[in-house]
Amino acid sequence: MLFLGMANAYIMRTNMSVAIVAMVNQSALPVDPLIVDDECETYYFKNDTQSSSTDGEFIWNTKEQSYILSSFFYGYVITQIPFGILAKKYGAKYFLGLGMLINSVFAFLVPIAARAGQAELIFIRFIQGLGEGPIVPCTHAMLAKWIPPSERSRMGAFVYAGAQFGTVISYPLSGILSAYGFSGGWPSIFYVFGLIGTIWSIAFLFLVYEDPEAHPSIAEVERKYIMSSVWGAAGVSSPPVPWKSIVTSAPFWAILIAHMGQNYGYETLMTELPTFMKQVLHFNIQENGVLSALPYLAMWVFSMVASFIADFLISDSFSITKSRKLVNCIGQYGPAIALIFASYTGCSPYLTVFILTTGVGLNGAIYSGFKVNHLDISPRFAGILMSFTNCLANLAGLLAPLVAGHIINGKPTQAAWRWVFLISSGVYIVCATVYLIFASSERQPWDNPYNDKPKHQKNGTSTNKKGEDVEDTL
Repeated sequence: MLFLGMANAYIMRTNMSVAIVAMVNQSALPVDPLIVDDECETYYFKNDTQSSSTDGEFIWNTKEQSYILSSFFYGYVITQIPFGILAKKYGAKYFLGLGMLINSVFAFLVPIAARAGQAELIFIRFIQGLGEGPIVPCTHAMLAKWIPPSERSRMGAFVYAGAQFGTVISYPLSGILSAYGFSGGWPSIFYVFGLIGTIWSIAFLFLVYEDPEAHPSIAEVERKYIMSSVWGAAGVSSPPVPWKSIVTSAPFWAILIAHMGQNYGYETLMTELPTFMKQVLHFNIQENGVLSALPYLAMWVFSMVASFIADFLISDSFSITKSRKLVNCIGQYGPAIALIFASYTGCSPYLTVFILTTGVGLNGAIYSGFKVNHLDISPRFAGILMSFTNCLANLAGLLAPLVAGHIINGKPTQAAWRWVFLISSGVYIVCATVYLIFASSERQPWDNPYNDKPKHQKNGTSTNKKGEDVEDTL
């Protein structure tokens, strides 16, 4: 259910990028002068889709489109930290399920809002972003309660790979619905995915339980195994969040910096790859949609492979810390190297696509690296840690299209795109190196239940969540 929820979240996040192409009257927009890329000796229009795109009903210039596309992410960022804290205090299930229900229901209003005006559409997309904000911190909080340490790599990778699955589904299916869907084409994108998201949200609220203790039919032996492996002999406790210890923790900062570097590089590719394929590689709109989805398909597949490798290494007496660092190096140095190569192969379109697909594919290893590292260092506060790193990482990700747009504005040549790719590569390398040096998978002292101020303690024993006496040994 979490995998499908993550897929729905990324479908909602990316479907506007496809829909807006059909929504906008491309031929009514100003046509830029003919530009030459003297490295490849190729002439082309900056917006070469205009001649082949079906005219939409809205006349929005590029700046106006950027406001519409970014409005979702501003709402998404705002709710990260508050819901991470609330999920720790009140549980994650209802915040996640109800948030996605809001996101899905408001999708039905997108066509109405678009025809009412830009401000109305921006407001609806902003509300959708607010609704989707809980998905990552609440998912992390639930994984912390349900997944034993020996299974975190593959289960975490499987769940978060829903993002790539959703992206792979969203690009081609949104294109098909835009061309052949009901209600005039593009509105059907929001109706179909809104319905799917609503069904998932209702099913999630009825079928999923907060933790093993709340599940009515789980086998007792499984319940005890999960509880003991996740929380240890001390059981579950809910002390105040140790903010000072968290912000002074080197392993936490290693995760945060790796996450910020990941989002900068990933958002550069996610938001700009179709534009690069159009401006430099000169693929038409049909090829563009399919080829833009290829890297994320590769990422989805490799994330599964890397997760089994990581858990195999851990089960084979390879330390969790070494395993996390190894797969994270593959996941961030890999795309960094690919971006360097791709910045020099733009005159060979299919070679460039192959290199980018390989690089983004290797990026899937991060789901068994820093992405699940929160669960290792602090299972009790994993949701809060993820809310902070994901919030700041998404702010870093918002910079990526702004930097790219500034560099290629007025001159979308291979030389300009080279700077976009090299900057992203440098960010990947620096952040991956910080993680390699400072990361750890040891459960931090500030997460150890035995270091909490005892509320109920007697004769060298403490009480677990069920009130049973347990020895103070770890």
